[in-house]
Amino acid sequence: MRELFFTIFVFIFFLSGCSSKQESHLLKKELPSWYVNPPKDSKTTLYATGEGRDRKEAVADALNLLASTLSVSIESQFTLQQNVEEGSVTSHQQSSQSQIKSVVERVRISNYEIVDSQEFGFKKYIVLIKSEKQKLFESLKNELEQKFSAAQKELEFAKESHALRELDIYKKIKTEFADAQNTLMVMHALQSDFNSLAYLKKAQSLRSLYDEQLSKISFSIVCDDESKRLQAPIAEGLGLKKIQIKQKSNKREHFNIEVRSKTKESFAYGFNMASSAIEIIVKDAKDTIIGSNKLNITGQSIHGFEMARESVAMKLDEMIKKDGIGKVIGLDL
Repeated sequence: MRELFFTIFVFIFFLSGCSSKQESHLLKKELPSWYVNPPKDSKTTLYATGEGRDRKEAVADALNLLASTLSVSIESQFTLQQNVEEGSVTSHQQSSQSQIKSVVERVRISNYEIVDSQEFGFKKYIVLIKSEKQKLFESLKNELEQKFSAAQKELEFAKESHALRELDIYKKIKTEFADAQNTLMVMHALQSDFNSLAYLKKAQSLRSLYDEQLSKISFSIVCDDESKRLQAPIAEGLGLKKIQIKQKSNKREHFNIEVRSKTKESFAYGFNMASSAIEIIVKDAKDTIIGSNKLNITGQSIHGFEMARESVAMKLDEMIKKDGIGKVIGLDL
């Protein structure tokens, strides 16, 4: 029996020795020259190496390094313009290194080529990638132009919609072009003679549509006798969205909110209870219903039914602040 255990021990020791030799061999394995001394960036091409547990992770690491290279390039080209007015210096453009890096990170680098790759030991993969500046520039330019084309189609659809739907479309366009200036900054770093002014003006013009449309939108609020207390929290909720409250109008940009309530009073456990069934309807200038919602809110107080009804209004106010006015009145705002 002892001989059997001894034989097994020797066998395991032999295997572990082989494994150690194999690991030692992998550790001693030299890194390839393309990884140790990768090609230097040129006027036309950017290079970057990366490592990871697999090929995908290694490529992602290399792309991060490529982005860092672009960050340095942008920082070196970025100039601080100053306007001097009445003895005070106003920074017209200013960006820190960290801000520039975040600019590049928000730009998707999809145009690259894997020059070389190698599995290097256990769960270690190394790669060398390159990106042709012109191809990367063209890919960013094409993506931007596709966004402009899609925005144009959205604008055509917006003209056929009611003013709030139009506002929603403009909001999406504003979000879509939030990083346009960042993309143009990277494009300029890739191609120094690129004139981004026309693209920038077009993007800014599209982004301004939302604020212009929002300034035209107005609401009126009509409440029945049971709902008078609810008018203030609804008006405040619209105000938080920078929406104007006006008298009822036939203008296309004007909308009317109608609020009706039925309240039942009761007394339980020492509390005055006011249970309100609230109906909210939103109509456009043509009296077409474009949004609605029904709410059931119960207010309570030990100081009488009037205070219990006031509690309903307070709970509606809390609901608007938590969920947003749009959800409460049944609109996407």
